Amino acid sequence: MELKYLQTFQTIVEEGSFSKAAKKLNYTQSTITFQMGQLEQELSTKLFERVGRRMLLTKAGEQLCPYVREVLLSVDRMRCFETDLAEYKGSLRIGIGETLLCYRMPSVLKNFHSHAPNTKLFLQSMNCYDIRDGLLNGSLDLGIFYEDVGGFGDHITAFPFGKYALTLVASPEIKQLYPDFVTPNQKIPVPFIINEQNCIFRQIFEKYLTEKSILLDYTIELWSIHTIKSLVKHNVGISFLPTFTVQEELNNGELAEIKTDLSGTQISAVCGYNKNKWVSPAMDCFVKLINPCLK
Repeated sequence: MELKYLQTFQTIVEEGSFSKAAKKLNYTQSTITFQMGQLEQELSTKLFERVGRRMLLTKAGEQLCPYVREVLLSVDRMRCFETDLAEYKGSLRIGIGETLLCYRMPSVLKNFHSHAPNTKLFLQSMNCYDIRDGLLNGSLDLGIFYEDVGGFGDHITAFPFGKYALTLVASPEIKQLYPDFVTPNQKIPVPFIINEQNCIFRQIFEKYLTEKSILLDYTIELWSIHTIKSLVKHNVGISFLPTFTVQEELNNGELAEIKTDLSGTQISAVCGYNKNKWVSPAMDCFVKLINPCLK
């Protein structure tokens, strides 16, 4: 059985389609189709079936997934024995929540590079739910995210490295106009500027608004924390963010805190990996560097 057929199968599962797998592997789609045909012939079973315009896993295909994952993990382990482990060769795929990547991880990444200059880091700024799913399906080696997403049970080994407060912020001018976010049953004509819908702190604040029956004007949805802060500073709207992302602006007066009944609310940051994944020397090095770098 060709190892590359198993790698192609795993990529199709991770990417969700033949065409996306072909693009990632730099194959033609006909090559992908041929390889899966060969794998099905060797296993004497259908692994995919066409439903509409999509190719979906059959029951046999679903049952094969953990076996393929284990084979490919074993191959990764063997490759490490081919190199000097002390040099931390190889690659590391890490998904990181944007606020953590921008404000908490730079010192960790700098230290890791000095300890493991030969490791190729593939970093992705990702939503915490996508990070969790990437760890569960094996497409990520490590995840740096907020554990408040839940849903990983005992499938992910997670190491907490900080609890972080959240703050409702506005420009001093907007705060002067709309200082009350405690009194219920209000309509406050100001936009809410925040990340996309699966953002943890967005979900916390929107739940708070619902419970208080506070209605804002509308929501401006952006991916960039720096852009969000810039718009808030320029009187465009308000935002609800981890305090560490706005501490400098609060200190210099560019932003002001608006009190809410969410005082004391915190979110927990963790570094995690799939409990069934072999912890490579590079992974172990990265995990061990987090707490010392963030003290």
